[in-house]
This record gives sequence, C-alpha cells and structure tokens, in this order.
Amino acid sequence: MKSTDIYGVIAAVPTPLDFKGAIDLEAFVEHCTFCLSNGCDFLNVLGTTGEANGFSADDRVTLMQQAASRLDPHKLMVGTGTPDIETTVRLTTLAHTLGYAAALILPPFYYKPVEEDGLFAYFEQVVTRTAASPIAIYLYNFPQLTGIEFSPALAKRLIEAFPDRIKGAKDSSGNLAYARQLAQIDNFAVFPSSEASLADAARDNFAGCISATVNIDPAASQYLWNHQKDAAALAHVTRLRSAITAHPLISAVKYLVGLRSGNERWNRVLAPNLAITDKHRQTQLKDIAPVSVAAA
Repeated sequence: MKSTDIYGVIAAVPTPLDFKGAIDLEAFVEHCTFCLSNGCDFLNVLGTTGEANGFSADDRVTLMQQAASRLDPHKLMVGTGTPDIETTVRLTTLAHTLGYAAALILPPFYYKPVEEDGLFAYFEQVVTRTAASPIAIYLYNFPQLTGIEFSPALAKRLIEAFPDRIKGAKDSSGNLAYARQLAQIDNFAVFPSSEASLADAARDNFAGCISATVNIDPAASQYLWNHQKDAAALAHVTRLRSAITAHPLISAVKYLVGLRSGNERWNRVLAPNLAITDKHRQTQLKDIAPVSVAAA
C-alpha cells in the first residue's frame, strides 16, 4: 500500500430522510457512529450512495456543517464534485474549513465527450481556486454514471502537476484491471468500490476500499483488510455484497440500515430512486442479516 493519510475500510454512507424529505441528521449521525465503531477507518459522505447529486447545494452545505459538528471530520471524506465549477469550489473550500480529511470530486459530467486537456483544465481550476483551502483531493471515477473515465495517463498528469493536492482515486468502475493500473502511479492511493478487493490489496497496491455495502457489516470488511488471505472472510463479504447488489443498491443499503437501526425512515430515497416496498425483495433482504466472521 502506498503512503496516504486515508486508508482501509471506508463505507460510502447513505443519507436518511424524514417524512418531509429533509435530511434526518440524528439518523445520519447514529449510522455514522455505528460504522466508525464497528470496523470503518473512515467514511465517505455525500457520494453516490449518499444521493448527493439529488440534493441542493444548500442542503449539502447544511449536512457538511452538521456532520462536522457531531462527528470527527478528520474521519470523513466528502463528495464535492458537481457539473459546475462554482459549486464544486464552494463545497471543496467548505470541506477544508470544516476539517474534512479529503474531498472526493467527480469530473464535470454533463458535457461529453470531453478531451483530457479539458478535464485537466477543470481540475487545475479547482486546485488553483481552492489554493487557500488546500484539502486533499481524490478523483472519483464512475464512468457508468458520468460517461467519463479518468485515464491512468490523466491521473498521472494531475498528480505530477499538483502533488500536494491530488492524492488518489475512488474507482467505482468495477474494473479491477483498470484500478491496478491506477495503483501503479507513485503516491496515488486507489480505493476500489468492492470490499472483495481487500483480499488482494497488498498485492495490488490498493489503499483500501470505499463501498456502499460496507455499511451493512463493516466489521467483516475490517477483518478481511487485516487478514487478506482469509478465504472464509472473503467468501463472507462476497456473498453479502452479491446478495445486496441483486437489488437496487442505494435503496437496498438504506433498507438494511433501517433494519439494523430499527428506524423505518431509512427506507426513503430521493427520486428517481425508489424505496424497497416489494414484499419479496423485503423478505430477501431480511434474510441477509449478516453474522460477521469477525464475531464468529
């Protein structure tokens, strides 16, 4: 693993909603505390699982402020990437002010195809315009949703140009061969989106994982991170992840968090996502109820 300030098991946490559709801060803090107390080294808030791009900039600001006041912000990576640079700069600057460990930034995802020089120029502006707020930046690669992939050449170019700011990437492509290429870049920390990748993290030079399904049994992922050759641990997290991803991911994760916490508010999502209301799906998800290998 390359040297990095952020490492290990990171849950991409969902964002709970009250009956009016506003963010439920108490439920959010309860779940974040659960994750940090049960195996997570850090948390990624306001990412894809957190439905960040469904919230207004003001809502994101409010959650960032409240989360930083109730949790240790040094344990939080926050999504600040938006299609417009003004909002991205605003949120990234705020993340530094509040003491967040890092900003996870999507590429500007509306205009495409886009040349790599254009992507470089965008991140150059973000770095330059947040120079007085020099928070660590991680690139967020999710081509299935953004339609844009950070090439290894572009990632290398960015870290060479801004070594004090560009620190690594979260790769949600699911392409481990690609993630391994990124991980060969010097001083560039790579986090695949599946906890199963932890089994070969040392071999592949991964800094850990950032995963939605870690929310359900973070202790098992931490066990695998610490015992990377444990076949039973790998089988456990693989089965759990497969069972969850057989359903709409964000909705399934929120439903399961609701089961754990006993808080039905978790079974609310932002449109166009849909809540898990189908009884057959609910039964399948209830059957997942994890028994962690770490506790076995």
